[in-house]
Amino acid sequence: MARKRSRPYGSDVTPVNSLDVLFGDSRLVAELVRTSDIKTRTQPRRYFDAEKLEQLVQSVKQHGILEPLLVRPLPDNQYELVAGERRYRSAIELELAEVPVVVRELNDTEALQLALVENLQREDLNPVEETEGILQLLALKLNLTLPEIPPLLYQMKNALEKDKGKDSEIRDNVIPNPDSDAEQGIQSVFNELRLMSWYSFTCNRLPLLRLPEEILEALRAGLIEYTKAKVIAQVKDEAERKTLLEEAIAQSLSLSEIRERVKAAQPQNEPPPLASRIETISKLVKKQKLWDDSKKRKKLESLLAKIEELIYERELTNELPHKSLTHAEMAKRLGVRSSALSNAKKRADFSEWSKSRDPEAIAWQWVAESKCFVPLKKQGG
Repeated sequence: MARKRSRPYGSDVTPVNSLDVLFGDSRLVAELVRTSDIKTRTQPRRYFDAEKLEQLVQSVKQHGILEPLLVRPLPDNQYELVAGERRYRSAIELELAEVPVVVRELNDTEALQLALVENLQREDLNPVEETEGILQLLALKLNLTLPEIPPLLYQMKNALEKDKGKDSEIRDNVIPNPDSDAEQGIQSVFNELRLMSWYSFTCNRLPLLRLPEEILEALRAGLIEYTKAKVIAQVKDEAERKTLLEEAIAQSLSLSEIRERVKAAQPQNEPPPLASRIETISKLVKKQKLWDDSKKRKKLESLLAKIEELIYERELTNELPHKSLTHAEMAKRLGVRSSALSNAKKRADFSEWSKSRDPEAIAWQWVAESKCFVPLKKQGG
């Protein structure tokens, strides 16, 4: 069965026959064996789409099993199923007494490898099963354990991005260290599968395995596309995430609808506290020495004058109704000449002088930086 053109990161190529992958061009003769003599084993595929399986049952009912199953011999004239479980299940459903098989002597490693290749190439696995299957195949090919494979892939990814730049175009057949046997083995596996490159697999598929368990289960069951699953996983609150997952499945929400709901569920980013901003700005002003630039110095003096004005209004007033006053406004308020005010504001006792002339007995202070007068707190207020 040709793979869907719409599958993510797939290549528009015709997949090779899984038997050819292991045995080359040699084809083995099929024979009939009793269905009851075939034992099943743990397969890479754990979920079988009920609708597709029923379609296959109807096809087998009408045309028979057109392609033999692959089995390996067991003691007592028994056989173990290696590839073709959907065809086997269809035969059981139809109560077929015999099925065509190809018998091949295989060890455990060869049997698992062939089962993986058969599933990965011949029929669409859900993305989680496909990812897990590829990791198993890589572990077999490289003679490593499963936990050792992801770090190796991420190491290759980081080395390649460092060498060529993360945003540069990266060819599918490039590996960072061509002399590495392990990297050559990884490249060989992906070249044979022809599903995606090792780089695309590392960037787009490995992160799936870190998704919350309920999302992984929905993916394994084929209930939701993995592009939607990754967006739903952004919701940190477990209850909200599970609710959104259930709604996305039940209501067949589109990707854009899911994104909107996720965005609405995220807490709004608030600006840093004012005290923290002031401290940060102060450090940056000192670090960059803005006063060394004449143009910036003037702007800085103006801003500082406004800040100082705020400080005086907050610390030196007692919630007075008066704001800062200009020179002309203060002269008018105190009923004195402008020249008299100019001389008086330089006096050390200006606050007392202004208080004695203010109609509300308010003491004032001259702030040279902002060129204005600000009220002082009333005595005893």
